Amino acid sequence: MATLFSRPQRRPPLLRQAIKIRRRRVRDLQDPRPPWAQEIEPSSHHLSPEERALLYEEALYTVLYRLGQPEPNHVGESSELLRYLQEAFHMEPEEHQQMLTRVQQLEKPVFCLKATVKQAKGILGKDVSGFSDPYCLLGIEQGTTVSGGSPGLRRRQKAVVRHTIPEEQTHRTQVITQTLNPVWDETFILEFEDISNASFHLDMWDMDAVESVRQKLGELTDLHGLRRMFKEARKDKGQDDFLGNVVLRLQDLRCREDRWYPLEPCTDTYPDRGQCHLQFQFIHKRRATTASRSQPSYTVHRHLLQRLVSHEVTQHQAGSTSWDGSLSSQAATILFLHATQKDLSDFHRSLAQWLAYSRLYQSLEFPSSCLLFPITSIEYQWIQGRLKAEQLEELASSFSSLLAYGLSLIRRFRSVFPLSVPDSPARLQSLLRVLVQMCKMKAFGELCPDSTPLPSLVTEALRAGTVEWFHLKQQHHQPMMQGLLEMGKALLSLVQDIIGDLHQCQRTWNKIFHNVLKIDLFAMAFLELQWLVAKRVQDHIAAVGGSVTPEVGESLFQLYVSLKELYQLGPLPSERDGVLALEGFHRWFQPAIPSWLQKTYSVALARVQRAVQMDQLVPLGELTKHSTSAVDLSTCFAQISHTARQLDWPDPEEAFMITVKFVEDTCRLALVYCSLIKARARDLSAGQKDQGQAANMLCVVVNDMEQLRLVIGKLPTQLAWEALEQRVGAVLEQEQLQNTLHAQLQGALAGLGHEIRTGVRTLAKQLEAGIAKHIQKLVGIRESVLPEDAILPLMKFLEVKLCYMNTNLVQENFSSLLSLLWTHTLTVLAEVAASQRSCPLACSRLKFALQNLEICFYAEGCGLPPEALHTATFQALQRDLELQAASSRELVHKYFCSRLQQQAATTSEELGAVTVKASYRPSEQKLRVELLSASNLLPLDSNGSSDPFVQLTLEPRHEFPELAPRETQKHKKDLHPLFDETFEFLVPAEPCQKDGACLLLTVLDHDTLGTDDLEGEAFLPLCSVPGLAGTEEPGEVPQTRLPLTYPAPDGDPILQLLESRKGDREAQVFVRLRRQRAKQASQHGPRLGR
Repeated sequence: MATLFSRPQRRPPLLRQAIKIRRRRVRDLQDPRPPWAQEIEPSSHHLSPEERALLYEEALYTVLYRLGQPEPNHVGESSELLRYLQEAFHMEPEEHQQMLTRVQQLEKPVFCLKATVKQAKGILGKDVSGFSDPYCLLGIEQGTTVSGGSPGLRRRQKAVVRHTIPEEQTHRTQVITQTLNPVWDETFILEFEDISNASFHLDMWDMDAVESVRQKLGELTDLHGLRRMFKEARKDKGQDDFLGNVVLRLQDLRCREDRWYPLEPCTDTYPDRGQCHLQFQFIHKRRATTASRSQPSYTVHRHLLQRLVSHEVTQHQAGSTSWDGSLSSQAATILFLHATQKDLSDFHRSLAQWLAYSRLYQSLEFPSSCLLFPITSIEYQWIQGRLKAEQLEELASSFSSLLAYGLSLIRRFRSVFPLSVPDSPARLQSLLRVLVQMCKMKAFGELCPDSTPLPSLVTEALRAGTVEWFHLKQQHHQPMMQGLLEMGKALLSLVQDIIGDLHQCQRTWNKIFHNVLKIDLFAMAFLELQWLVAKRVQDHIAAVGGSVTPEVGESLFQLYVSLKELYQLGPLPSERDGVLALEGFHRWFQPAIPSWLQKTYSVALARVQRAVQMDQLVPLGELTKHSTSAVDLSTCFAQISHTARQLDWPDPEEAFMITVKFVEDTCRLALVYCSLIKARARDLSAGQKDQGQAANMLCVVVNDMEQLRLVIGKLPTQLAWEALEQRVGAVLEQEQLQNTLHAQLQGALAGLGHEIRTGVRTLAKQLEAGIAKHIQKLVGIRESVLPEDAILPLMKFLEVKLCYMNTNLVQENFSSLLSLLWTHTLTVLAEVAASQRSCPLACSRLKFALQNLEICFYAEGCGLPPEALHTATFQALQRDLELQAASSRELVHKYFCSRLQQQAATTSEELGAVTVKASYRPSEQKLRVELLSASNLLPLDSNGSSDPFVQLTLEPRHEFPELAPRETQKHKKDLHPLFDETFEFLVPAEPCQKDGACLLLTVLDHDTLGTDDLEGEAFLPLCSVPGLAGTEEPGEVPQTRLPLTYPAPDGDPILQLLESRKGDREAQVFVRLRRQRAKQASQHGPRLGR
């Protein structure tokens, strides 16, 4: 029978009105609790044996009397659900069977179908207006089975509910007038006994009231309406029209259904009669379990939820996995059945879930994100009046409890959310978001109105937690022995832990707290910790006093470095609110500075001595040509530079003095190393008979020194001199800086350079004797040997030795060696060339040797650069050898080439000048010379005048052997003679085009009684004569004015070389003539000043 939640009311029989229950009036379906009943409120998620038994009974009862088809992803077999419950409640098989038997003996619940008629759409319009006034009749037909799995046999009958279901079991919705899409949203509770032979019936009718003809005519809108009016006239007055029905078997429904169902017609006249939206839920009334009779439904559901979630979490922990908040299909099925059977609203389900999860979260480990859904659901459906006073108190208590627990976790977040666990940041962020969402809830604001704002609570928790963490760390590092050294090490470990914690706050935690709550965790933690650290450090330094032993000094240095790192983590001075406790902390360590510097030097010196003692002076590899001690020394110096950078003393003047000390110690170590490594080389080579092994060691020593020089040269960069000079610029003068740091460095580099040069010079001396010996042998080889064969022994010697040196020396030292050897080689070549001036063959070989030696020392760009090769000595030797290796005729050519260059460079007509016109006729092979005049000649006679004439010769004579000299007429007493004479020379063009070929114009003063005096010489290059370069005849020939010149008064080197060749008659004749001209010129030298 139908049951309302106030008291049963009898329907008026004429209207057949069903009892309707709107969703807003749905109340608790359970019987009132007896006043003696006590709620189960455990202090934790653990239950007492009695409570566990009552809850187990409730769960078994829920499974045994489940109704409806299973939901998707739910478990359909009850046996599987029973096994899961036995495992979740830790029941032994015997105990489980006893409980199951007892539950089966309990009275069955009253089975009910909670049906909600939501709305319909697209129904037929039965009234004259084209609309209908629909209402629904619904009920459950019990005890009739329909074959074929559906109640289809009655689908064509009208008034199914009226004719098949008793009137007292029939329910009716209200009438919605004039619509084709009615909305009811009415809920009814329909009891039934056996789900297997029960079916749900719903008929939809159009209410027809008695109206006058005038009213009906007023509602007409079209011909269809008129037809409906005639049809109405044939009906009985007040008879309702059938709109359609829905017939469903209960056993085909799920525990919850929410669907649109088509309205079935009674005939095929109008097959499409629209759809009806229905919601179904199978519920229990008068459950026989003790928990259902004594406690609110949501409380029992919460306890069951707590138990199952606790089991789920425990199962995941046993499998070494973390629970992600997803229930197993068995747990989800049981909880769904229980909430449905108890007809819990969504709000009460969310409330139960919140109370269960918020309590479990405080004792079990699972994601806090599981709390977000119930928070959101409660906030969405919150109406304070729908909860009783004890429920409101329970909810407020859960808020306060979770908030306090969350703040305790935040206070201990360093240990609760360690970064060693990958998901710790995400877990902390999730907790903060849950607390933020909870504190934003309307329910929280109404139930906890006096709560402090969450950011303030979290900030205070973080501050207190930071202080607690500091004291825990301090206690953890407390040493067993209370000595100064042990206390210093403990304090250092504490500071390093604090630095590590601040780095974690800066990189990870601060981002989380700032994003969620706008809290600057890093700044707060730094301010708290730096005060605590400063107090501990000052106490420790006061305890140390002036007794700074090396061990204590080392501990203080590490503490200083750590404090500097801690201080640098803090805000910039412009961003600080006040003075930090660590401000000026470096002054606390001033007494320890001498100890630090002495310790640095002592450690470095011991390391250098040990490195040299272990060094076997063997290169480390093909590319690394220095030995192990050089590597150790580089590392040692790098450590000194690192110590200086670590110190980085803030005070400019003191920082400058500290840097001076570091540079002084480094330079001293460099010189000590040079002495030690040379002594090591002497010791190792003392017993060596192989000179090559000794040379190898010397190469390694030189390379080690070069490596040391490179390391020393990097000191300004490594010690940041430029930044230091800028800092002390306002205190110290630039000259003082130069006289200290730079002077020390340059002195050390100069000393190293001297040591390197000495070593390279020793290596060079070993090769110089061999080079000199081979060059001496070069000139003594017989004439039949070719030059390339003659120099072969020298080149092989150099190839072997230089390849060896290149292999064993670094590039800088090898270049220095090459430079020394090149200078020595040039000196030896010059000495040998000077002794062989009269032997062209020997000089030719020396010239060839010089050319090949240049190539050898250049080594295709891998040896000496061109500017180092082409020194003044080289260029002079090259010129001398080129002359000495030339034949006599080649030297004569070179002589006239030099005179032509002298002629071209002469512009002064101090000796006078001659004017000529010269041309060449290729067709006749004739050189035509017109001697026009001379001017400004010197007066060589005693009468103050001269008797000039000009001698014309084609030079060199060996190129024109058949052409005799020509002379002009002699002019008496004329310093400006006008000759105007023409001479023709029959000569081919080829010799005229050679270098040095020229027309020599010798102007003489005729003396009757003695030798003619020389007025001067002029040289006309034949290659410039018109007509000689081509085959065409020259046109107008220009005049050429040639200043007269004298031979060189000091003697020409070419003439000296020719003169040394006594056996060459042609050379001697040429030299004799040129000497005569030079002698004549020297006699008239004083007259040039006229």
